[in-house]
Amino acid sequence: MNYAYNVSHLLAGLMLVASFALLYQDRIFAVLNTFAAQAMLLAMSVGWEGWSQGRPNLYITAAIALILKGIVIPVALHRMIVRLGIHRDVEQVLNVGKTLLIGLALTALSLLLVLKVTAAAQNFTREGLALALAIILLGLLMMITRRNAVTQIVGFMSLENGLILAATGARGMPLVVEVSVAFSVLIALFVFAVFVFRIRERFDSVDIDALEQVRGDRK
Repeated sequence: MNYAYNVSHLLAGLMLVASFALLYQDRIFAVLNTFAAQAMLLAMSVGWEGWSQGRPNLYITAAIALILKGIVIPVALHRMIVRLGIHRDVEQVLNVGKTLLIGLALTALSLLLVLKVTAAAQNFTREGLALALAIILLGLLMMITRRNAVTQIVGFMSLENGLILAATGARGMPLVVEVSVAFSVLIALFVFAVFVFRIRERFDSVDIDALEQVRGDRK
């Protein structure tokens, strides 16, 4: 059982490393590749949980994460970037160094908060939830510190990866919820895609500052 816990913690830790790698990347295609790697790690983690917990229904979740988030969504975003002719550099509100420092602080906060609040829970559940919360906060940080709409989409989906990791580790998510969450992400992708196309058509840019500039011009 300790072996199963160690593998679970290793996969969750690698997902956290992938979240930091997302914050570090300065090219959109590198961001997409890193997100695909994180999604594959999520699939491996969920599949491992399904085996170690004796929950075969989690294999479906793992397959959805692998196919949908590890392959389909990154490829779709890649094609959308090529079609729009989007500037390939990632535009940032803060530089990489400051962003990573904030990410480290959020990770430390997650560990301190979860480990303190869940003192009565099993060690595995506590540590898994702490890592999942750190991934969620880093996804939110990415959405805040990136100006490009595509990277904000990736930040949102990385945040959702953390939610799935937390739910599967806590042994509290029924299959119907897993499938619903997975398809809600797909729907969100289409909504974001339409949103990006509209911004590109109207403002000739996917930089969210374009909206602020237009609002300022109208005042």
